[in-house]
Amino acid sequence: MRVMGVDPGLTRCGLSVVEGGRGRQVTALDVDVVRTPADQSLPQRLLTISDTAEHWLDTHRPDVLAVERVFSQQNVSTVMGTAQAGGVIALQAARRGIEVHFHTPSEVKAAVTGNGSADKAQVTAMVTRILGLQQKPTPADAADALALAICHCWRAPMIARMAAAEALAAEQRRRYTAKLKAARA
Repeated sequence: MRVMGVDPGLTRCGLSVVEGGRGRQVTALDVDVVRTPADQSLPQRLLTISDTAEHWLDTHRPDVLAVERVFSQQNVSTVMGTAQAGGVIALQAARRGIEVHFHTPSEVKAAVTGNGSADKAQVTAMVTRILGLQQKPTPADAADALALAICHCWRAPMIARMAAAEALAAEQRRRYTAKLKAARA
């Protein structure tokens, strides 16, 4: 499975692509950080991020995107910019029919370090070790994008089992409802 990890942000947006193998084997294929200047207009910044994501999606052809879920931060404008950056990338994936999964920061930290409240240095160290990299990915946005992709590779089998169970439950509920309806008639 080829996963594109996205650590969204307006100033720095981390992008990565990893290939998941058997078990917990993961190989890094590419990583980079898109930077946009703070003095540039918001639409121009989002266009730069969107164009770069489009290029990555067309070049790497991932099976799925793993994007960091934005939920609460102290600075509302930072949250909005982060959400907008993630949104334009998710839109590019949707246009190509690529599944998008959102993972919380604590979910990602727990997956790669075993500790949902690990700091950035711990995440970077574990990403470096898991992928067998010669040097630590920098800046932290690059390591975070790789961590997101690793997290999804490792969680994908469970996500698929949950989706299958939910589909089965929905089908059984539909059949049961139809049976009750027929019995009343």
